[in-house]
Amino acid sequence: MSESIQTDLSDGVLTVTLNRPEKKNAITQAMYEALAAATERCRTDDAVRVMLIRAEGDSFSAGNDIADFIALGSQASSPSDMAVFRFLKALADLDKPLVAAVKGRAVGIGTTLLLHCDMVVVAEDALLSVPFINLALAPEAASSLLLPRVIGHQRAFEMFALGQPVDGRTALAWGLANRAVAADAVDETARDLARQLATRAPNSIRKTKALMRDAEDMWSLMQREGEAFGSQMKSPEAMEAFMAFTQKRAPNFG
Repeated sequence: MSESIQTDLSDGVLTVTLNRPEKKNAITQAMYEALAAATERCRTDDAVRVMLIRAEGDSFSAGNDIADFIALGSQASSPSDMAVFRFLKALADLDKPLVAAVKGRAVGIGTTLLLHCDMVVVAEDALLSVPFINLALAPEAASSLLLPRVIGHQRAFEMFALGQPVDGRTALAWGLANRAVAADAVDETARDLARQLATRAPNSIRKTKALMRDAEDMWSLMQREGEAFGSQMKSPEAMEAFMAFTQKRAPNFG
């Protein structure tokens, strides 16, 4: 398990912590492997009733580690071979409750991950964004379906196309979160919800969640998104966007 991902099981709640605060919890491929393993454990371990994902530091996640992506973009391997896809498959298959505690920025996968959560607690001043097009990429994690389903086509398209963040209060109003609270209350509020879920009839909860979502269709869409994401990741557009990002300038898409 990556040291940047920590896990703790207590009272039926598997708490998974993003622990790379010095990098705003940007997620590397090693971290995706650890997240996948934790999510698979949640599904198969009877001692786990609920999974809670949280983060150390002032950001939930800055999204994918951009250095990883520059390196991956130069390789010939298929996107489906990347560790992130193991994590996405685990999310699609997860039939136990998933709760998130979000403070600070949640960028890219930091926001699309929330679409797979059954309960989300955000800080009122949290900032959620999906700036894939700003990096000349494409949506992932079935967000091309789930985000418009939750907040409507026009709002979702604006979030994708312009990449501008929405704050925690807006996320609550739009249905992206169950609670919006002060930043210092996020973790305890999320833990309380997770503990409550852990006391409910486990088979009833799993069957209810399974009826509310189609795991096979979701995984099929994730793979189609992966093809679009992968082709863009290796494109001149994306290389320009990545270089502009690292050089702190606006990209020139000609």
